[in-house]
Amino acid sequence: MNRRRRLIHLYGRIGRIYWAWAPSLILLAVIVFIPLGLADALLHSIDTNSLNLSGGFKLAAFLSAVAAVTASGLFGEVFFSGAVAISLTHPEHEHSPSLREIAGHISYRRLIAVDIIFGIAVAIGSIFLILPGIALFVYLALAGPVVELEKHSVRGGFARSFHLVRGHFWMVAAVVLPIEIFGDAINDAIVGLSHDIFGHGLIAAWIGESASNILTTPFFAVAVVLLTLDLIHHRDGSGPILNKQPAPILAGDPA
Repeated sequence: MNRRRRLIHLYGRIGRIYWAWAPSLILLAVIVFIPLGLADALLHSIDTNSLNLSGGFKLAAFLSAVAAVTASGLFGEVFFSGAVAISLTHPEHEHSPSLREIAGHISYRRLIAVDIIFGIAVAIGSIFLILPGIALFVYLALAGPVVELEKHSVRGGFARSFHLVRGHFWMVAAVVLPIEIFGDAINDAIVGLSHDIFGHGLIAAWIGESASNILTTPFFAVAVVLLTLDLIHHRDGSGPILNKQPAPILAGDPA
């Protein structure tokens, strides 16, 4: 299978899995991104021009604000991808995991640390030179799922992501970059619509940020998890198995 057909096939798989799991994924996204949406709204409200600072300090404040806003746009994606990895790979012979069971299996500290470091690294790389930021985004995009799937440390998760992507950079880039760019465009449109309807206050920004992430991030997470599973199997010859059956995320223990 040539690269183009492989890429088309991969996008088809992403679409089918997303469609099958959409209710569970969106419900999980609601829980994750409503609180994170407030943080995004607060960061986007920063106005460095209103600060009473000298030129040098104002430039530093501006760059810091840009880094924070850029990073905030990525915060939650890695964490959410890790959580989705649990849902998509639970053993088929067991009952579907409930929300409580998923919450109990998430490596919170490691995923949050990976999420923050990932967002800041990409943001800093993008401020000074665009290409390093893009490269970091692609090479480290799989860190969240591998932390959950293979129980790596924070450092080990980044190293494993880099190892998996190496040799497959353009294939991974051809998946994660268009989805991220298209998702950002949708996010901007939803945030703009929220401001048109609710005004330009914090509540409007919170609604817009939360709604946009809830609608777009699950698709990115499915793509990243599928890439991770494929590359683990390619590198190691074995690994976690994708459960193709949707998991009702609110399901409790079987009777």
